[in-house]
Amino acid sequence: MPPLTPEYQAVTYAAAFTGLIWIPIIVNRLAEMGPWKALSNPQPDVRPHADWAYRLANAHRNAIENLVVFAPLAIIVGLLERGDGLTAAAGSAFVISRVAHAVIYTLGVPLLRTIAFVVGFGAQAVMALRVLGVL
Repeated sequence: MPPLTPEYQAVTYAAAFTGLIWIPIIVNRLAEMGPWKALSNPQPDVRPHADWAYRLANAHRNAIENLVVFAPLAIIVGLLERGDGLTAAAGSAFVISRVAHAVIYTLGVPLLRTIAFVVGFGAQAVMALRVLGVL
């Protein structure tokens, strides 16, 4: 099996991270509600008592929304064989920015959260511009 390109690695890491950050939210629900209520059908209007868990749930949704944009672009870069140092750096920046965004959002640090988001957006823009042949 050939090695993964840096762009495919970035998609893999971002997807794996996004797929794991729900775990602390569920652990918090179990602690707050008890197993039976926490594992029953979720009530949309039930908010966690812990502010960090509420913010992490928002960060998780945001991570999903951004993965949906980044992953296809990075995969297309790989399929078109347009990857290079710039797209590899953009992939790394995306992963780092998404981890930073989730941590910063969970801790409730507003300005740094926005900066992390913008870095991730910039990485998406690099991938899009490379797919379109602009970069």
